[in-house]
Formats: sequence, C-alpha cells, structure tokens
Amino acid sequence: MELGGVGLSTYVTKFGSLLDYEKGGVEAIDDDPRHYAFSNLFEVAAGSKPWEKVVVGKNQQYVLEVIRADGTSEWRTCAHDEFALVMDGVVEIDLVALDEAIVPSDKAGSVALGGEPAGRPAGRIVARRGHMALLPANAAYRLRADEPACILLQTIFGEDTVERWSEICQTV
Repeated sequence: MELGGVGLSTYVTKFGSLLDYEKGGVEAIDDDPRHYAFSNLFEVAAGSKPWEKVVVGKNQQYVLEVIRADGTSEWRTCAHDEFALVMDGVVEIDLVALDEAIVPSDKAGSVALGGEPAGRPAGRIVARRGHMALLPANAAYRLRADEPACILLQTIFGEDTVERWSEICQTV
C-alpha cells in the first residue's frame, strides 16, 4: 500500500481462537528475544488442564492468568476484585453473596471453597467472546463452559497461580 508517495506495509489483524490461532513472535532489532516475554494465550489455554491458572503477564503482584474453561469449576472466592475477560467461547458465571468473608483481607489470589458456599444467590452472567465480568471481592463464584473456552483473568498472584515461562515464552 502506498500513501502520499510513502510506502506503508499492509497488516491484517486476525483474532484467534482456541481452535484457530497463529503464534506471533518478537522480532528484536538489536537485542535478544529472550529479554522479552511473549506468549500466545490461545496456545497456553490449548495446552493447559481445565481451570488451571497460567500466568502470562505480571506487573508487581498483579497477574494476567489464562484459564482453559471446560466443564464446571469449583466454587472460589477472593479478598479482592478479579476481572474475567472471555477471549473465546461462552462462559457462565454463578455468583453468591457470602454470609461472611472467608479469606483474610490481605490474602492474595482466589481460593477454592471445597463445597457449596454459604450465602444467597447474587446473579448469573453469561459472558461471550469480548465480554468482561467483575468477580467481586468476598463473593463466591463458579464458572461453567459447555465447550472449551478461554478466559484472561486479571488478579493478584495467588497460591494456585502457575508460572511456566520457560514453556510458553519465545526463547530464540
């Protein structure tokens, strides 16, 4: 494509999915690509176990986790807000307003409840590709996907956050 006598490259943005993605890469001009974190969230989700929380981005204590949604998750709760962005598929989220906070206010990351939450139903969200849902602090939530889906979760690094940098990042 040429614009006003200046040659410009034409780029086409293609949004991927769990079943159809192309892994990009870092093209370092004068540096080593290993100095940069680059992964493809669909590739990470495709290679993950259902509901595994694999970190793909990190800024201090905050992380972006990729989750392969498949089936029904356990009930979870968190002392801080989390945000779930559905990147592919359809994810249903059941929310329960807990009778009392279960985790201490300084506990980072979500925790499994190990059973049904004590509280009142607080709503149900049906989130599709591109939809973001707030998972409020001190509420319980359960996620469900009838077919494999991909979630990008903004949260704080917790006990069950999985780091697999050597497996998911570009090394050459």
